[in-house]
Amino acid sequence: MEFSCAFATSLDTPEHIRIAEALGYRRAWAYDSPALYPDVWVALSLAAERTERIGLGPAVLVPSLRHPMTNAAAIVGLYALAPGRVAVAVGSGFTGRYTLGQRPLRWADVEVYVRALRALLAGDTVEWEGRPIRMLHPPGFGAARPVDVPFLIGADGPKGTAVAEAIGDGIFAAGVPNAAATGWHALLQFGTVLGPGEDLRSPRVLEAAGHGLAVAYHAMFERGGPDAVRGFPGGEAWLSAIESLPAAGRHLATHEGHLVHLTDRDRAAVTEGAELLGPFTLTGTPAALRNRVAELAAGGVTEVVYQPAGADIPGELERFFAAVA
Repeated sequence: MEFSCAFATSLDTPEHIRIAEALGYRRAWAYDSPALYPDVWVALSLAAERTERIGLGPAVLVPSLRHPMTNAAAIVGLYALAPGRVAVAVGSGFTGRYTLGQRPLRWADVEVYVRALRALLAGDTVEWEGRPIRMLHPPGFGAARPVDVPFLIGADGPKGTAVAEAIGDGIFAAGVPNAAATGWHALLQFGTVLGPGEDLRSPRVLEAAGHGLAVAYHAMFERGGPDAVRGFPGGEAWLSAIESLPAAGRHLATHEGHLVHLTDRDRAAVTEGAELLGPFTLTGTPAALRNRVAELAAGGVTEVVYQPAGADIPGELERFFAAVA
């Protein structure tokens, strides 16, 4: 089992990645959701200049956000700064699409995009939008092609898993393991290490781990509609607050503070449903977290990717790594 970290990309992310390297984390992944966070490639490049060993990569890129040449240029630039340390995760889109009022992409389109991106990195000529394109960067303007970096596919269902098997080097799952995954299986997790006698509804715990439960409400609402949320603790109150807003802009409120902080709507629901923090996130005592990680490893997860939140990101990183690694 490898232990990596992920960040809701912020202006502090390069420094947090430096701290993660010093603590011993294997990789640092940064989110790519432009409506919520600053540019992921800027943050990773700054982190590359502050680190020497830790792996770096975006998780997950959403193809519709950038032309494949734009991401190819970003990858060769980051690879030049951090040779041998770059990995890339690509998906069909969660907040990267929902915050723009769009549904996730078709997996067939994701596959076409990743194939084109990998071919560009290999130095090949690719047909895109009816015209041939190729990376023309001269020496000194990025890593020389071919640039071979591993690609993980952000898949949790059969269609995404089939794409991962066809064109990927592994799977980047979120929250729940992908039961069909084989080989490299990274799993994004949220949560916090409980101190002696600490309650799940304590302000610190809600700030540090509540984002991991709130995102479950957001995902269920977007994918399954109101009925998917209604049966959960706090679901009715959360729905009432969301559905009181104009439908055209409801997606903006749904994802406000995504994986960073709790809005008033989220806080009320998460406080009521705090007992779900155990099953939905990696929140518990050090011993409980070690048991959970052992279960994940037995189920085929090869890399736990921990995303801290709250006012003390360095402290969360340190406490989690000390508890499980």
